[in-house]
Amino acid sequence: MAKLYFRHGTVGSAKTLNLLAVAHNYRQQGKHILLMKPDLDNRFGKERIKSRAGLEMNADVLIVDERSLRCRDYTGIHCILVDEAQFLSAKVIEELRNISLVHDIPILCYGLRTDFKSRLFDGSSRLMELADSIEEVKATCHFCNRKSIMNLKHVNGRAVNEGPSVELGAEEKYFPACYRCYTREIDKSRLDTQRAGREDALSIHT
Repeated sequence: MAKLYFRHGTVGSAKTLNLLAVAHNYRQQGKHILLMKPDLDNRFGKERIKSRAGLEMNADVLIVDERSLRCRDYTGIHCILVDEAQFLSAKVIEELRNISLVHDIPILCYGLRTDFKSRLFDGSSRLMELADSIEEVKATCHFCNRKSIMNLKHVNGRAVNEGPSVELGAEEKYFPACYRCYTREIDKSRLDTQRAGREDALSIHT
């Protein structure tokens, strides 16, 4: 029986590079694959799947929550690879689970486990519940040498843990972080904000 896989990692853990390497290996063997990604992910162009290392391929299927994946023809497909799976709805994950069973096709989903607020994405949560195999693509913390488990978001140079979980195209940076460094950076940012507020208040009264 073909399996549903969830390969998760923090930002910068080469998840997409891993996906593209698997795709290349299948194609080198003359096997047919389907590359899928969420329609909302347009950071590199709507149909592009691009790694931070620069490797890229075109997606065969753009996943839209309102459209069912079950009605597609999967004849002759040896593997399905899904990028940015955290952005998918629980319903789409359930459809992928069903496709792996009905068509006996292994499905490899790559994505983040949690958002920058340390909360599970809907797609990732359902994958954690339904996947036959859950694997971590490991990376090192940006600030130390520990393993990263968190995704730290910076806006205007300051660490934040508030705001919408999905904010494509915003002027911000994400860093892989261990939990110790994640909390330290958030606390530091909070103290800096409080200090700036006191200084502004003081300047008004002087």
